[in-house]
Amino acid sequence: MNQHLFFSEMTTGGVPDVRVIVFQGVPVMGMLRLPTRESDGKANLHAGGIGVGVSVRTGMTTHGVYRGGPILTHPDTNAIIKDRVIPAWHDILHMASRFYGITGLGYLGVDVVIDRDKGPMMLEVNARPGMAIQVANQKGLKHRLRLVEQHADQLKTTEERLAFATAHFD
Repeated sequence: MNQHLFFSEMTTGGVPDVRVIVFQGVPVMGMLRLPTRESDGKANLHAGGIGVGVSVRTGMTTHGVYRGGPILTHPDTNAIIKDRVIPAWHDILHMASRFYGITGLGYLGVDVVIDRDKGPMMLEVNARPGMAIQVANQKGLKHRLRLVEQHADQLKTTEERLAFATAHFD
């Protein structure tokens, strides 16, 4: 894999990824996960990686969290992690939403890496993704899940689910 240039100043080895939480086919929350020296190149937050909230609507990074506390810069590179737009964000949302139909899981986390040449590629699907994404976004999931439940019968296609997500979730 050839890491996308977007990540060049925000990583010190390892592979960063983007996690999207999908509920009933609707992307409800996103998080950029960045490896650190402490995490030994892993993007997992429990291993010392960084979680950065991502606006579903815009793909722009919002709040960073490291070891349970807020951060503004990457601890190894000092790169600012806020207000950066994730490359191919709409493609990532589309890919994540499609895994609802493929897996049949009503609630899942889709981890995506972004290759410089190939673009977004699915890394893995998690049936029980961690809840740290709420801390990174400084927002809870409960309201978002209820809103999707209220409109689920109207959201039949991937395009309808994506339009709903980008209209309702920052």
